[in-house]
Amino acid sequence: MMLRPLLLLLLALPTGQAAERTGAAVTAHPVATKAALDAFKRGGNAVDATVAAALTLGVVDGFNSGIGGGCFMLIRKPDGTIVAIDGRETAPAAAHRDMYLRDGKAKPELSRTGALAVGVPGALAAYDLAIRQHGNLDLAEHLDQAAAIAETGFALDDAYLRRLGQVVNKLRKFPDSARIFLNPDGNAWPSGHQLKQPDLAKSYRKIARHTADWFYRGPFALKTGRWMSANGGLITRDDLAGYNAKRREPVRTTYRGHEIVGFPPPSSGGVHVAQILNILESFDLASMAPDSAEFVHLVTEAMRLAFADRAHWLGDADFAAVPKGLASKKYARQLAKKIDPTKAATIDAHSTPPNADTDLFSKHTGHFSAADSDGWWMACTATVNTTFGSGVVLPGTGIVMNNEMDDFSAQPGVPNAFGLIGAEANAIAPGKRPLSSMSPTIVLRDGKPVFTVGAAGGPTIITQVLLAIIHVVDFGKSPAEALGQARFHHQWKPDRLLVEKALGQAAIDALRAKGHTVEAVNTLGAAQAIGLGQAGKLFSGSPDPRGRGRFGVSGK
Repeated sequence: MMLRPLLLLLLALPTGQAAERTGAAVTAHPVATKAALDAFKRGGNAVDATVAAALTLGVVDGFNSGIGGGCFMLIRKPDGTIVAIDGRETAPAAAHRDMYLRDGKAKPELSRTGALAVGVPGALAAYDLAIRQHGNLDLAEHLDQAAAIAETGFALDDAYLRRLGQVVNKLRKFPDSARIFLNPDGNAWPSGHQLKQPDLAKSYRKIARHTADWFYRGPFALKTGRWMSANGGLITRDDLAGYNAKRREPVRTTYRGHEIVGFPPPSSGGVHVAQILNILESFDLASMAPDSAEFVHLVTEAMRLAFADRAHWLGDADFAAVPKGLASKKYARQLAKKIDPTKAATIDAHSTPPNADTDLFSKHTGHFSAADSDGWWMACTATVNTTFGSGVVLPGTGIVMNNEMDDFSAQPGVPNAFGLIGAEANAIAPGKRPLSSMSPTIVLRDGKPVFTVGAAGGPTIITQVLLAIIHVVDFGKSPAEALGQARFHHQWKPDRLLVEKALGQAAIDALRAKGHTVEAVNTLGAAQAIGLGQAGKLFSGSPDPRGRGRFGVSGK
């Protein structure tokens, strides 16, 4: 497993004056959850808590996310307005569709490691906008708090070291990366080592003193342009200066009396979670056992149909014609008819939604105006793509740079690091944002938020979010119960059904009998969720039981 975008889920509801605000947070790392809860205690709202957690994750889970990467933020304001902030990376101005071809064939290593793999980072721009327009505290305060953690250090646990051990050879290629994350012999640090990152602390503090302009228009941008020029990269100072976080119109659908709000393109998650749920409305899932082959088969067939469409239709809606009809009820009913409850269908190609040439997701390039209040629900997913991204740490900055250029289609039909294929809609173009699976999602009933969920794990993000929603809505499970259920994933190509062993051998054998090629794995992905509480509690939340995350509540 390479991709581990970090999901941050936070919410705050007023219980009186600001000092009495009650907030809840769940992240993939206890230190980041504590940072979120501390932000609440200092008078921050859920936007503040989200950004505090995100910046802290850039310190303690830097192999996953950080300001050298990107993010999607989904915010529900107290008045019911949904704000979607797109902080996805972009291709530099000098990028072109054939930049990873050598002798006419894609060379995968070029888009995964080193200078050419890096997209223009967007996470910091998104956090800056969110704080300035919705937060109670200054971005500088959050940066200083995270900088203190980077300076003091934190103990490396087994989860961190497992990931570090996977990429030792990649990190050895870049002196600053090796100096920070490897011991003097060029090997991974031992368990319990106190990892200190003074360069990252200095970068955070410089942004705090000089605003995000230090990163996008000042010394960091200048340093990045010079390093890229000297190392065969394409990003320039102008690329960073020209970056803008964008406002997007969320994807909305309904599912069994609930409204599902997701993130639009360049996320494929919002579209395809909606599409799969729409397909499954034609089936009585609640009558089936959630660990039965019957249930897994039906959901898998819907996944396969959606991922076939993803490969053809999805891309950055500012550049590609992405049909809104993919998430329509009528189209879903047509697709549902292709599902045979008794056996796996042959799905050779994508389908075509109604009005595929005319009813398209809109282009959005402007910033948004916002208010500041209590009573927010938030979901944010952030990533540098594969473990430690491109492997590059810009010298003297401590900032791990992403390798999101690998999420483009380097060559139509050629799989990326996660086996996903794409078509012209996701071809490389200057300023374009690569397709993402990140799927921050908010679920409402009668106009009120009841559940928010997101996940990490490459394309399995989409199916993890889907399954969490199904287990909550169809089977009435709590967030913890929903995330503890055995997971499965199918992305059309390769034609392989990944199933957690916890599903049970009987169900696995029955799925094989239905014609599925099944690969049993120990664990699949990592999701985080928050819902409404019971028994007098405001909130009910859960980190993924497969990981080390933590859910916490601050205030009364």
